[in-house]
Amino acid sequence: MHTLVICSSANFYEHVVQIQQKLTAANLVVIIPKSAQKMKDAGDYTVNKTWYTNPNDYVLKADLVRTHFDNITTGDAVLVVNDEKHGRAGYIGPNVLMEMSLAWYQHKPIYLLNAFDEESPFEEEIKAMEPIILHGDFSKLTAKVNHE
Repeated sequence: MHTLVICSSANFYEHVVQIQQKLTAANLVVIIPKSAQKMKDAGDYTVNKTWYTNPNDYVLKADLVRTHFDNITTGDAVLVVNDEKHGRAGYIGPNVLMEMSLAWYQHKPIYLLNAFDEESPFEEEIKAMEPIILHGDFSKLTAKVNHE
């Protein structure tokens, strides 16, 4: 594995950038979502989903999804940053589930930063994709890179 693509809820993008920096220092090439990169560049991690108030902006959402699908296709593996959201530990939302599905379909390893919420309505689908749960320990990722 040489290129790792991070997927997560936009609410976790500040954490995503921290993880990117840590894994880049461990000799991984790490791709983050387009909007996470914009937030990183601006130093502002405020989530602003304009399509909720302006339906014409759904084209922006579509671009973000398609761009990240392209990243997943060119990457070697996916890391899902699934922190707590809405009072649920290990949150995986529908968009990240779509990204995981694409990676799974393309036979790419899927790593979850944390155990996922067993009460998730997507429990069955997540388990079927057989993700590797890191429990916050990145050594499985860095060891794989160092042995290639």
